[in-house]
Amino acid sequence: MKKNLIAVAVAFVAFSAANAFAADGTVNFTGEITDEACVVDIGTNNTMTVDLGKVARSAFDGAGSKASATKFVLKVKDCPATVTSASVKFDGIGYDGDDSVLKLTQDADVAEGVAIELADKSQEKLPLFTASAPYDLAEGDNELPFYARYIAMSDTVTAGPANAVTQFTLNYN
Repeated sequence: MKKNLIAVAVAFVAFSAANAFAADGTVNFTGEITDEACVVDIGTNNTMTVDLGKVARSAFDGAGSKASATKFVLKVKDCPATVTSASVKFDGIGYDGDDSVLKLTQDADVAEGVAIELADKSQEKLPLFTASAPYDLAEGDNELPFYARYIAMSDTVTAGPANAVTQFTLNYN
């Protein structure tokens, strides 16, 4: 009798566990960790500052209007001959859940109604968490150009500090 109770209990637990892990689909993650890479050379502690300047609030005439773009360059050096191209992904906090642009750092008296839009070498919008178009890499030193600009996210933009932070990752192709 004891064996029957144990068998029933095991069967019940197995059946319950199978139902608890029911799924609607599967996602397979693939990738590779490589020893061969370029060295990022953008400044002390691999940190750079891009000055977007002081933009007049009146330069924005409604949601979607943009300030002029500012070019910035990610420098990589000592690229091995086996690394021929790379794409770049920028991470950060999206504007109110919109990962197509970067939310401003919530400092005291921060500007409102505006975000920072990133763009690749062809000045095509580059959403957060999205790989850029590939950049060809030569053995040695390389420069990867990008652009940043303020974009109005609402019809009303207020004045104030307009800073943001992003991290980036090079993905070798």
